[in-house]
Amino acid sequence: MPSHLFADRPAPQPPERDAVDALINRTRLLRGDVDAVRRDASVIEDDDPQLRWQRALCELAVHQLDDLGEHLGQLRDGIPHASAAGAPGDTGPETSAGAPTGSLLSRVGSAEWNLLTDEVSWSDELHQIFGRAPGTGGLSLDELPSVVLAEDQPLLTSMVTDCLVDGRPIDGEFRILLPDGGMRTLHMMGEPVLDTDGCTASMWAVLRDVSSLRRSQRIVGRTRDTLRRREQMASAEHRMAVQLQEAVLPPWRGSLPIPGQGAGGLDIAAHYLPSGSSDLIGGDWYDALPLPDGRTLLTVGDLTGHGIPATSAMAMLLGALRGMAVAGIGPGAVMGHLNQLIECSAQPALGSAVCCTFDQTTGRLTWAQAGHPAPLLFRNGEGHPLPLPDGVLLGAASGVTYEQDQVDLLPGDVLVLHTDGLTRQIDRHAGPDVLLGLAPRFAQARSAQDCVRTVVEELGSSERLDDACVLVARVEA
Repeated sequence: MPSHLFADRPAPQPPERDAVDALINRTRLLRGDVDAVRRDASVIEDDDPQLRWQRALCELAVHQLDDLGEHLGQLRDGIPHASAAGAPGDTGPETSAGAPTGSLLSRVGSAEWNLLTDEVSWSDELHQIFGRAPGTGGLSLDELPSVVLAEDQPLLTSMVTDCLVDGRPIDGEFRILLPDGGMRTLHMMGEPVLDTDGCTASMWAVLRDVSSLRRSQRIVGRTRDTLRRREQMASAEHRMAVQLQEAVLPPWRGSLPIPGQGAGGLDIAAHYLPSGSSDLIGGDWYDALPLPDGRTLLTVGDLTGHGIPATSAMAMLLGALRGMAVAGIGPGAVMGHLNQLIECSAQPALGSAVCCTFDQTTGRLTWAQAGHPAPLLFRNGEGHPLPLPDGVLLGAASGVTYEQDQVDLLPGDVLVLHTDGLTRQIDRHAGPDVLLGLAPRFAQARSAQDCVRTVVEELGSSERLDDACVLVARVEA
């Protein structure tokens, strides 16, 4: 039924047909593009909340574009005849028996309530929306609240009162219960019809079944909320993991000079490099610690996993390693005890590590490793990895023995310990060669901190697959 404020208002002129056809074609093209994106997203079977949210947004966009196209089609073709509505079709997804949901015309109905004669006029489409047979007649304004959900009745009453008494347009939504127990959400728009004296003679309204649209919007809202909660949880976990990592790793930053005797002291610097492909904190560690017997502990390591589980396990292992080193236990035995500790842990994991002790009096480095890249020794502008003693990954096997090896360091030597994430990049697996190529620059460096800066300049901006640690120890003259 055409909208009008006055019963004798002239009918509006329809828009140009060619302009509406152009809009319909553009809407169809856009709908096809969105539907293609929706199909691509549906192929991915993933429980990721962000993917579910993206698919829900595509579904909602398709619904809205379908409605837009059919609105434009109705605008072009004009008001349909009664026979165009067709017979009741299949049951919609949210509703039970009644109106088909495939066509916009079957989801839009009109009504007029004459206040002077109490006559009620409903279109066949509106009967279908309410689940009523066309011949049963429409509901009066007094009867209409009886099929509306109790919590929505005050809203409907307020809209109708404002329209009839104050002449305000109606624009709102409410839910109705169908005779078979189903439920629909309707969007109602209407106006009062005034007679020539300016008094309200009747009220007309157009009601649209928006159940499918609102269901799509609820799905979008739920998936968006789930995604936000997941992001908030991830952010909170990241903060906790960072705080735990900062509490566990050595309190010193930059260089750590350790005075020595005989062969000389050590100038030590270290740096942690986050992953280039993930915001999660891993289980990498580094440490340098003067021991009671005059030696110095040097260690780096990496545990599998990310987040709080990885950092908490790293804290446990690093604490145990420090305690055993202070107690005078050698690197090989330390690796064996760490392996046993992981085996009996409540959260088993795999890890790699290298543990070294340096005796400043003799200049001797004693070390052991567990499935870890060998330390790199740089001397006189050249570098090479130290020969690996036997040692499997921590947590990979029970009752294994970790061998120790020894090497004498000279004043000016540079020792580099690192985790494998430093050289394992997205575009290539560089291995230790990229670090060995820095030998001439290490020879010119005046401190361990200069060497670390060189490593960060070379590899710090690379897209690493994992976080990494690097520790440089320079033997002072």
